This record gives sequence, C-alpha cells and structure tokens, in this order.
Amino acid sequence: MEWRTSPGLVAYDTALAVMDARAAAIADGTAAELVWLIEHPSLYTAGTSAKPEQLLEARFPVHPTGRGGQLTYHGPGQRVAYVMLDLKRRGPDVRRFVATLEEWIIRALAACDVTGERRQDRIGVWVRRPDKGAGYEDKIAAIGIRIRRWVTLHGIALNVDCDLSHFAGIVPCGVAEPRYGVTSLADLGVATTMAEIDEALAREFAPLFGLATPAQAAADNLAPSLPAI
Repeated sequence: MEWRTSPGLVAYDTALAVMDARAAAIADGTAAELVWLIEHPSLYTAGTSAKPEQLLEARFPVHPTGRGGQLTYHGPGQRVAYVMLDLKRRGPDVRRFVATLEEWIIRALAACDVTGERRQDRIGVWVRRPDKGAGYEDKIAAIGIRIRRWVTLHGIALNVDCDLSHFAGIVPCGVAEPRYGVTSLADLGVATTMAEIDEALAREFAPLFGLATPAQAAADNLAPSLPAI
C-alpha cells in the first residue's frame, strides 16, 4: 500500500491519466494499491448520471468522467483523495466499499469535533445545520467512484477551506432542495490545516481498510443499512 500526497494543484487530466495507469497496474499485479491526496484547480466534473440542466453556469472547465454520480466542484482548499484498492483481494462488495469511505470521512471529521453523518438516500457525508433551520443539512464531503477489473478509482472530496460560492454554478450531486446545502470545515468555524486533515485521514484509514480479509470487513458492521449506488 502506498500513500502519496502531491503539493500544489494537480490538473484534472493529469490526475486521470495517473489514476488510470495505476489502477491497470494494480489489476495486473504489478503495482501496489494507492491512496493519492491532491488538490485541483477550480473545475467541475460530471459523473455518469449528470444531466445538462444541472450545469447552471459554466464558471470553470467541465470534465466528463467515468465515475458514478452527477456534477460536483473541485478546487483549492478541498482535499481530494483518490483511492485505488483491489477489491478482489479485499472482498468484491461495492456498496460496502462506499459505506466504508463514508465512515472514513466521518471518523476524520470527528478529530475536528465535527459530527458527520451518512444518509441512505444521499451519498456522501452530511452535517446537520440547526442554525439554518429545522431539517437543514449541508454536505461536507462528496463520494464518487468507478470500479474497473475490481480495482477502485476516484474517491472522496472533503471541503476544508474552499470557496463555497463556486458550487452555485451547478446543482451539486443533483441535490436541489433548499434545505440541503454545501459546507466546509472553515464554514463551520473549524480552524485546521490541510496537513492536519491529512494526518486524520491517514490515522483513520488503516483501522477501516488496512489489509482486512472480507470476513473481517463484514464483522466491522460499518453500514447495516447501505445506500444504493
């Protein structure tokens, strides 16, 4: 298992090329699994379920991608983690993999005293916002994955201190209800650094993923009620 952090902003096309090549090598048994932490310049990505009308204003380049999901924003101040794992070895259960990604984010957020939650009908990690009104929730992290030859591609995007106004150019992840918005750690008043977030992600990764066998993963019982993907 390799853990890599790239400084600066990584172009999206460059990231896709690296990720595709690495996933193929993992599937061929010639490379180790990889978790790659990066930031992108401001851009939008369109998943396989994205609809043209969800692009409200093309403020930034729009990149079609093979991951699941709809439209989302990436940009400076957002920690993107591309997770390339071999599910043949870990257990070919895609829904459990997605739920475990959510749990990974939730545990990292807990280190910042932020309570993140998963929802059965909405992929990602959400934070309750009673300050905005009863029933209001904001999304703090998005998840979008692809599986090729049982190797995972793409991963998570956690809003640390990014410009939330850029999400206004799209319908984020297809969720248009006014009571469901987007937030970040900075927006919640949490003062932290990207390095501290990376430390939390690294610390919480091994207990959840590690090199566990499928039986061990099932015993964790991370998500008894899993979202449809």
